[in-house]
Amino acid sequence: MKKILLFVFLFGCFGAAQAQFKLGVRMGINTTDLNPNDIKILDANGLDRFNLALKQANYGVHGGLVFSFRKNNLMIQPEVLLNSNKVDYTITDAQGSGLVDSIRSEKYQYLDIPVLLGLKLGPLRLHGGPVGHIYINSTSELEGLDGYLDRFEPFTLGYQLGVGLTIWKLMLDVRYEGNFTKFGDHFEFFGNQYQFDQSSARFLFSIGFLFGDAN
Repeated sequence: MKKILLFVFLFGCFGAAQAQFKLGVRMGINTTDLNPNDIKILDANGLDRFNLALKQANYGVHGGLVFSFRKNNLMIQPEVLLNSNKVDYTITDAQGSGLVDSIRSEKYQYLDIPVLLGLKLGPLRLHGGPVGHIYINSTSELEGLDGYLDRFEPFTLGYQLGVGLTIWKLMLDVRYEGNFTKFGDHFEFFGNQYQFDQSSARFLFSIGFLFGDAN
C-alpha cells in the first residue's frame, strides 16, 4: 500500500507542475528475455515430485493512456497500461528421465504504471524511470497439479529504459524493462514457495498517439 501511495504522490506532483500537458494513447507488444534453471518441486514428504521449467514466454500485449508533461526539452511521462502475458511451462520427471509429462500454460494481467523522466532532442526521446505492476487476474493450468496454490503479490516494482521517436503526433518506442522480483515467485506447492533463479526482463515495442497540437 505504501508503494501505491508513493505513485499517487508522484502523480499529484506532476499535476502541480506548470508544464505543457498532452494526453495520448499507446499500445504494443512485449517479449520476455529469460532463460532460468529448472525448479525441483518437492512433495509434502520432502521427496522429489517433478521438475518445472520455463518452456516459452509468449509475446504479450499492452495498451492504455499516456500523460505527457513537458517543459522545454525535459519531460515527465506517467502511463497507465493494461498488460497481458502468456507463459508455457514444461513438467518433467524429477528422476531425470527427461520424460515430458505435460505442458501447462499460464495467463496473467497487470496494470502497469511507468513514471518516465526524459529528454527530448528534436524528434528523439530518451527516457527511463520506475514502473509499478498492480496484479489484476490470472488463469493457470498449473492449478491442475497436486498441492499448487498461486501467491501473486498485489504490487511489485521494476524499471524501464528506452528510446523513442516522435513523428508528428505519433510516438514510436522501444524499451527494456527489468524487475526487482524473481520470475515465478508466486508458485506454492505443498506449502512451500518457489521461484526461478532470474528476475523477469522484457523488451517492449509500441506505437502511440498524442492529442493536441504537434510540436
